[in-house]
Amino acid sequence: MIMSKLFVKIFIAGIVCFSCNYSNSRVDRKATPINIIPTPTELNAAKGTFKLTPASVIVAEDSIKYIAEFLQEKLKGTGYNIRIVNENKDFKNVIYFKPKNPFDEKNGLSYQLNVSLKKIVISADEPSGYFYAVQTLLQLFPPEILSKDSHTRKEWSVPCVDIKDAAKYNWRSFMLDSGRQFQTVDFIKRYLDILAMLKINVFHWHLTEGQGWRIEIKKYPKLTEIGSKVADGEEQQGYYTYEDIREIVEYAKKRFITVVPEIDIPGHSDAALIAYPELTCQKQAPKATMGVSPVLFCAGNEKTYEFLQNVLDTVCELFPGEYIHLGGDEAPKAIWDQCPVCQNKIKQLHLKNSDDLQRYFSKRLADYLGKKGKKVIFWGDVVYDDGETLPDNVIVYWWNSRGHGDLAYKNAIKRGHSVICGTNAYCYLNYPVVPWSKYDSTRTFDFKTVYEKNPSDILVPNDLVMGMGCCLWTDWYVKMDMIDQRVFPRIYALAEQMWHVGERLTLDEFYMQVKSTYDRLKILGIDYGPAFANEVPDGYKWD
Repeated sequence: MIMSKLFVKIFIAGIVCFSCNYSNSRVDRKATPINIIPTPTELNAAKGTFKLTPASVIVAEDSIKYIAEFLQEKLKGTGYNIRIVNENKDFKNVIYFKPKNPFDEKNGLSYQLNVSLKKIVISADEPSGYFYAVQTLLQLFPPEILSKDSHTRKEWSVPCVDIKDAAKYNWRSFMLDSGRQFQTVDFIKRYLDILAMLKINVFHWHLTEGQGWRIEIKKYPKLTEIGSKVADGEEQQGYYTYEDIREIVEYAKKRFITVVPEIDIPGHSDAALIAYPELTCQKQAPKATMGVSPVLFCAGNEKTYEFLQNVLDTVCELFPGEYIHLGGDEAPKAIWDQCPVCQNKIKQLHLKNSDDLQRYFSKRLADYLGKKGKKVIFWGDVVYDDGETLPDNVIVYWWNSRGHGDLAYKNAIKRGHSVICGTNAYCYLNYPVVPWSKYDSTRTFDFKTVYEKNPSDILVPNDLVMGMGCCLWTDWYVKMDMIDQRVFPRIYALAEQMWHVGERLTLDEFYMQVKSTYDRLKILGIDYGPAFANEVPDGYKWD
């Protein structure tokens, strides 16, 4: 699909449609603001409003009642107790989840939302479509609907409008680094709600790092007894139990979000190797490293594969989704080059060098997971060079555009691997708008940069591009209370690029829409930061 400029249609008409009179001129955004992010494919505004009343009813058949209940819960902010019924009788004021009758059967993500004077009709081709329609509908209500004190408002109305919408990509992801800094279960659930609001459908969860192993593996208790405590900074200790993970996976599922765990190997693994130093080449525990560590899992040692396969058995049990991320980035090979066990493995397998050994390492684990029906994601480092062929179930995450341009993207496509585009220029939301801590001016970007110059926002993506992602790394001690101001408002630009099909608004027009959400963000308790470098006041604190 082609993504260029915004294709929002405000039709000129002098007719009555769905009981609403369409305007005979372009809608004035100031007079009739209809700002939805990400932007729908088509939006036809009409005159008039639908007014929610205490007598309003939600109609939904039993198969999608849980989505209607999600809306019902949100509407409690009105002070009304809106009933759900499963038959569409002659109600005078109704929100109607129409049985499957899609306007466009495309990727299971299409929906249509029609608001008229007495009725809101939602139709979709899959349950996810109904859910995304609800997210759009909630943006049409006044933001006070989300406030605990919103029941003091006397009238709740939604502008009459007809919306047809579908996503550009099936894969729209947000990655959170829980390895370097630990976040609570409640914080993660809060972010899952934020992702749902943005129609982001993949939570990429970075669970292991040099500074912390965060996933319980009962077969290897030292991973959490020791590995979760190797760093001593604030919010750098802790792990997620089986129960925690199952709770998060289920919470995400109800919001049509797939949780994709990442076990980063063979590098970024100090925490695991401190717990089990026998799996290093030197048989010695490394030091926990914030950045790139020279110490890797020993790829020549068969015990390494036994250990990792056992770990992955648990990962597969806890995460029922189709995808598992196995890292593969920033793995310096100096120790492997000197390790007799690794060098013997290279000779035994007729590999070229230590880089080829990593591809063998990656291939072997991908094959193992392939037998379990899983697809495996690796960072783009695994396709920089030619060598050992990776299996068909491997997906390449193109990340390092700052260091390698589009090499990973091109090589992955050439070798027939699906690609996720989420480059560090400009999808890494941990990069502040202006320099901070270890982030110098080369590792900053603002709203204009990501909206207009993002390499991952491909005009005509190859058929192998499955989607886009963005990342929030927590290196250099990005704590929970520092995340919102990095994510917002720039994530709006990324969500737009992941979802919207068609023409794109100008930067000024889109930013006007973004600013219209700030009251909503305040009500939600989201501490958004500056959008542009020239908006950052003197002395602004990113921490």
